Amino acid sequence: MAAFVKFQSFVEHLAEKVHNLGADSLKILLALDAPSASADAVKTDLTSELGTAGGYTAGGAAVTITGSSQTTGTYSLVGNDVVFTASGASIGPFRYAVLYNDTPTSPADPLIGYWDYGSNVTLLDGETFTVDFGANILTIV
Repeated sequence: MAAFVKFQSFVEHLAEKVHNLGADSLKILLALDAPSASADAVKTDLTSELGTAGGYTAGGAAVTITGSSQTTGTYSLVGNDVVFTASGASIGPFRYAVLYNDTPTSPADPLIGYWDYGSNVTLLDGETFTVDFGANILTIV
């Protein structure tokens, strides 16, 4: 499983009440070029999101949140894995799955974090790709 990398701006956005992770609409988008954890803050900062084609819709796919809780000062956000399926054509290439919040308007579409899959991935017609969150989408200690 690829490691999660948080965007540095996410920390500031949490402190400034931009996110309500348990209630907001979170999405995963696919991108080819490496995001910058230190410089990118909102979706429009990304330069290589895939366009609508082959069953992929620009803007990505919704994340279904199944739990949001805190225990002894550790917050966990839980949700269903996101599955992309190529349909009618290929999807990609891409290398990064980027998590962002589609709800806020100021700033619009703030970035949360991303997973680097280590090499480019192209899905052929009928193939699937799963963004596997493991036990939690993210944990904040």
